[in-house]
Amino acid sequence: MRFAAERAILPRFRNLSDEDIVEKAADDLVTVADRETEEFLTEALGKLQPGVPVVGEEAVHADPSLMEKLSGPCWIVDPIDGTHNFAHGKAPFGIMIALADAGEAVAGWIYDPLSGRFCHARRGEGAFIGEEWISAQSTGETPPVAAISVIFLDQARREAVEAHVAPHYRVVETPRCAAEQYPRLALGENDVSFFERTLAWDHAAGALWVNEAGGRIARPDGSPYKVDEPDRTGMIGAASPALWDGLAELYAKLP
Repeated sequence: MRFAAERAILPRFRNLSDEDIVEKAADDLVTVADRETEEFLTEALGKLQPGVPVVGEEAVHADPSLMEKLSGPCWIVDPIDGTHNFAHGKAPFGIMIALADAGEAVAGWIYDPLSGRFCHARRGEGAFIGEEWISAQSTGETPPVAAISVIFLDQARREAVEAHVAPHYRVVETPRCAAEQYPRLALGENDVSFFERTLAWDHAAGALWVNEAGGRIARPDGSPYKVDEPDRTGMIGAASPALWDGLAELYAKLP
């Protein structure tokens, strides 16, 4: 991941031309660095485990049928999570990779090219930053700190969240980057977060990492996050099970 960042991402940070950036959909950008990084990682992971398919964000954009691979053994790659930030020359952004099987992440890696922070976890073995074992910590603040993205909510749902959920928290801006948001949940910067869009490349690695750190990431009904449910939306993240319960209770009451 570090080599991919040094080769394709960092040389282009704040050095992209207009031709290097394409809008795939409204407010959904891809850059030449995304594509080159995914191509490199796909080749490298293919050599690491021949026969295990790689489901990359940009490859799926070109061929949506690749999503069918998420139910079996597969690699999941987000070459640049936080592309919007990267394309506008600002942090944070990161590389996210997960290894999944039967719809569940079994290992995950999150790399921040600017700071060098390397988060990683394997199911049942704990969460780490580099060689350091991590235990999720809350901010300890009252009210708790919430990073709640409303980008993908419709107007009615957005107003309901602002009226019935936000008053119970100190709401802060989200980083528009899951590769940064998940570490914030475990490192005492944010207490809770809510994600509406839950595509595998954005969440497989981070959800596993926070859960292994002792926080909780789950669907609002309490069911576990699975990577092979692309049409399902909504997920709550928290630095502890108790904080998760508090936000889940509020969301259950939304009109």
